[in-house]
Amino acid sequence: MTAPARRVRTAVGRNRIRRLVRESFRRVTGELPGIDIVVMVKEPAAVATNAQLVASLATHWNRLGKAASRT
Repeated sequence: MTAPARRVRTAVGRNRIRRLVRESFRRVTGELPGIDIVVMVKEPAAVATNAQLVASLATHWNRLGKAASRT
């Protein structure tokens, strides 16, 4: 997981996003196949609310699960 200071300026913001990504991943880890996942934080994540980030992550996890099951 990368949350560079260029994208999210404050350490508090980077840590908040990391915590949300880790917690979201823990909740769906049983549903995802055994694949490697790289999470790259982009600038809009810095101003997004926690609810928006969790919803976005849920969408990404679903997309990854479907894509991985096809292969």
